[in-house]
Amino acid sequence: MTESFRCDVLIVGAGITAALVAERLTRQGRQVVVIDRELPSLGSTVASTAMLLWEIDRPLLELTQLYDFEKAIRCYRASHGATRALMSLVAHHGIPCEMRPRLSLYLAVGDSPKLINDEYAVRSRADLPSHLLDYARLLQRFTVGRAAAILSSDAADADPVRLTRGLLGISVKRGARLLNADAIAFDSARSGVTVGLEGGLSVEARDVVLATGYVMPDIVRPRAQKPASSWAIATVPQPHNLWPEQALIWEASQNYHYARTTTDGRIIVGGEDDDILIQPDARDAATPDKVKALRAYLKALWPQASGDVAFNWSGAFDTTSDGLPLIGRVPGCRNVLAAFGYGGNGITFSSLAAELIATLLSGGTSLLLDDFAIDRDIVG
Repeated sequence: MTESFRCDVLIVGAGITAALVAERLTRQGRQVVVIDRELPSLGSTVASTAMLLWEIDRPLLELTQLYDFEKAIRCYRASHGATRALMSLVAHHGIPCEMRPRLSLYLAVGDSPKLINDEYAVRSRADLPSHLLDYARLLQRFTVGRAAAILSSDAADADPVRLTRGLLGISVKRGARLLNADAIAFDSARSGVTVGLEGGLSVEARDVVLATGYVMPDIVRPRAQKPASSWAIATVPQPHNLWPEQALIWEASQNYHYARTTTDGRIIVGGEDDDILIQPDARDAATPDKVKALRAYLKALWPQASGDVAFNWSGAFDTTSDGLPLIGRVPGCRNVLAAFGYGGNGITFSSLAAELIATLLSGGTSLLLDDFAIDRDIVG
């Protein structure tokens, strides 16, 4: 960049959230500029295991108890719709990101099926696409020995980096600009927003969307956002040694493990989340023990799997105590919006954020904007 400039919407960040927001806004015909201090998709996106679940980290039963059934089911249905919309978007544009429709298998932890049975009961009341599997049916169909499970449709997996770059490519073809720059100051005192960039340049935008994951600028002061770290491993290819139907697997516990397969027959296992080991050097030091624990989990889940690890990685992400994202206007900053606090539903909530931000910038509204408000009072 050699000069300051103006634009309709400036998106700060170039990960999956930014890519989906840019695609949605350029579809509306808006003039969009995307900036990031790093190459696209190199933040939390590249560390994602890309399990596209509509099921939220906080079970529907718990969310109903925290708030009420109407709000809880509104959030779950919105997440379900966002997953389906993303799959349709990828199919429509033919984005080469290895996206595959998957089943989701939500496993009981421990010897009792009660939590799974109770969760299934409230999902049935909400008419969500889920089916209850008892121990015998779970073992027969998936060869997994747990007390019970909920089997759901409309999930997916994908390559998050290729998905992000594919979406950004669509936006650039529509006229969006993608620039390498670091936003260091924000002034929203006037009708628009002036964003100061490192090096002394600035951008004047009518609206600014912050899509920087857990690294939010100081103007965002959420009360409930909490960063955490997660680890993952990918095994050597073993295409003839995978569980039936290659469903996405996760667990009915707060700090759950999860597993999926890849198109070349690897098994990806993730989890071992930690809200203390946030800094990169702390994550690196903990990685050998975390990899060992993930290998042990894989052995317990699927004993016939090879535990030979080809890759391992870690990354930081945001969580909220109620499992719902933070999406909407930044309090005290006119014309500044943000989307973060996604927990384990990063790409799904990114899809939902794109739709809600487009609604806001078009003068519309949604009850979900209250449900996900950045300054909302969060229970739990």
